[in-house]
Amino acid sequence: MIIIDEKELILQACKGKEAAFEQLMLAYQTPIYNLCFRTLGNAEDAADATQEAFLKAWRYLDSFHFESAFSTWLYRLASNCCLDMLRSKKRRPVISIVTEDEDGEEQSYDPVDPSPQPDEVLEQKEEKQLLNEALLSLDEIQRQIITLRVVNDLSYTEIGEILSLKEGTVKSRLSRARENLRKKVSELRNKNGKPSSKKAEGGLP
Repeated sequence: MIIIDEKELILQACKGKEAAFEQLMLAYQTPIYNLCFRTLGNAEDAADATQEAFLKAWRYLDSFHFESAFSTWLYRLASNCCLDMLRSKKRRPVISIVTEDEDGEEQSYDPVDPSPQPDEVLEQKEEKQLLNEALLSLDEIQRQIITLRVVNDLSYTEIGEILSLKEGTVKSRLSRARENLRKKVSELRNKNGKPSSKKAEGGLP
């Protein structure tokens, strides 16, 4: 998101003008909250992490020297706040499974049907539990990478800047995260004695 005269707003905010910072916060609060919510999987925690990220942004704004996009700097702060919260609470998020189709395009799978039939409710509940358990196998960085790539639609370069990783490392970890999810889902299906289903797995290979 690009704000008109964003640089001027940042410079004014650095001088202590709260109104300027409020404009920046209003412009970015939705994408920052979405990142926190997808990472933490809890509205209350996401709101706390979002607030903490903006408090840190206000506190350390004078350390931003326009070496990267302001949005990238904010995402980095929010990501760190989420990681700190996850590590302190030992909690895991609930997000969509992401995979690639035959053309190499990213696809996301959300097990929630907005209008399920009665006979599908139990199956959806079981699927969601299975997916949640599969996601527990991912470490915090893998979850962050998937969220930033798919939910926030950031480039590999931007993700690397946010997480202080090389672009090649981002790609390899994203690929590894997808593979870990596929393997875990398959293992859980075998353990539960459930047949693999393209419909149930959202087209997972």
